Amino acid sequence: MNQNLYSLLAAHFPKNPSAPCMILPDGRVWTYGDVERASARMANLIVALGLKPGDRVAAQVEKTSEALVLYLAAIRAGMVFLPLNPAYQRYELEYFLGDANPGLFVCRPQTRALADELAAKAGVPHVLELDDAGRGSLIDAAAPQPDVFATAARSTGDLAAILYTSGTTGRSKGAMLSHGNLAHNAKTLHAYWHFQPGDVLLHMLPTFHVHGLFVACHCVLLNGSAMFFEPKFDAARAMSLLPQSTVMMGVPTYYVRLLLDPGFGRETCRSMRLFVSGSAPLLRETFDEFKARTGHTILERYGMTEGGMFTSNPYAGERRGGTVGFPLPGTALRIVDAGGTAVKPGVVGNIQVKGDNVFVGYWGMPEKTREEFTADGFFKTGDMGSFDADGYVTISGRSKDLVITGGLNVYPKEIEELIDAMPGVVESAVIGLPHPDFGEAVTVVVVRQNNAAGRALTESGIIAAIKDSLANFKVPKWVYLVDELPRNAMGKVQKNILRQQYSPMKTR
Repeated sequence: MNQNLYSLLAAHFPKNPSAPCMILPDGRVWTYGDVERASARMANLIVALGLKPGDRVAAQVEKTSEALVLYLAAIRAGMVFLPLNPAYQRYELEYFLGDANPGLFVCRPQTRALADELAAKAGVPHVLELDDAGRGSLIDAAAPQPDVFATAARSTGDLAAILYTSGTTGRSKGAMLSHGNLAHNAKTLHAYWHFQPGDVLLHMLPTFHVHGLFVACHCVLLNGSAMFFEPKFDAARAMSLLPQSTVMMGVPTYYVRLLLDPGFGRETCRSMRLFVSGSAPLLRETFDEFKARTGHTILERYGMTEGGMFTSNPYAGERRGGTVGFPLPGTALRIVDAGGTAVKPGVVGNIQVKGDNVFVGYWGMPEKTREEFTADGFFKTGDMGSFDADGYVTISGRSKDLVITGGLNVYPKEIEELIDAMPGVVESAVIGLPHPDFGEAVTVVVVRQNNAAGRALTESGIIAAIKDSLANFKVPKWVYLVDELPRNAMGKVQKNILRQQYSPMKTR
């Protein structure tokens, strides 16, 4: 049996090929037959370009129906898909292309010159374009290709995707996800969240990371149902589409913004059966207000790039605010102390997970992969948490000091290195502070030199100096200028103290 993820998804497509899959903002509808034929043409193109199974297909494009079809075509052809945030700049792209060495890079027309330059440097043989309206040389080249394609044979262990994830030391790591990893998580979530005939998903998430591309799309495709496929979150659009939807997946920011509309309430959500939140912590106030206003209890879950979803609040049982629920079926989760011994309920420890959804390892980093797994095969998530007496998991923080803003990971060291190189700076420390809209705000505490350059530093000047080098979501929202950073006896900067000291509730 072919274990290609596309084979699993396609086996659940509706028997009627005219059934809707994606409903676009302009009213156009992509049917399941359209998806099948378009992905076949793109898969034939990828093979015609000379790529072989296992080769990488990188894409830095905006969310369109054609971009989703490109992902499906890549895995259907046996390639490894590499989605890249459109906000990434030269510094980041150069690293990703050089590290993953894709056979095809699909870019937006406005970045074609940079793409050609970096592709030539990295030895990427093919560059094609896909614009924000779903047009471009990729579509033109695929158009004459046959609209039938025999899905490439893949095993559960073969790679389907590489997603770059941030850490706190070194460069970004490429998490390798296999066909088996993605299939296991898709089937688990489809069943656990009770997807059913007639479901319609409101899809406003980006499609360059796990939440939007895998969790949301796989559940819909495995269900053979429709989704409102919107380019981005818009509260007014959400208000108009929710009465026609049954499921919504979002980051906490989406729910905060919906609650700002005085007209949002039970009537808006009359046809809904499930709201899911993830990618960042959901504030208890948001959880409680949403329930009071709509009668719906948001289902919060927990996962990461390296394995999709690990836990979820129950569909039928109590969804407990402030927690991320129970380990999902097929996922073993344990919480241990620094010595690896399981902690008691209520005690915070290190979260470790194991299961068929957990990734294969980091691309080109065998030593790093070994470091991140225990001797008995558990992945060290780097997150801290605890079980309560009933088995619900609560996430307390991240031992690796990762900042998650608007559902996107920010790697502090990358920003610190840029700021530390500025004239007048002694050193800096990047932290995340609670933010009602983004979950966490990227914040930097900067130690100035005692000279003219140091005295000339300003919050706006520091932000202006680095914003062209970073994706916008990584640019600090707040900057504090100080004379020294708090350190422990070993000389390590105590970021926990900085988070307490510069809490926006105290200072803003």
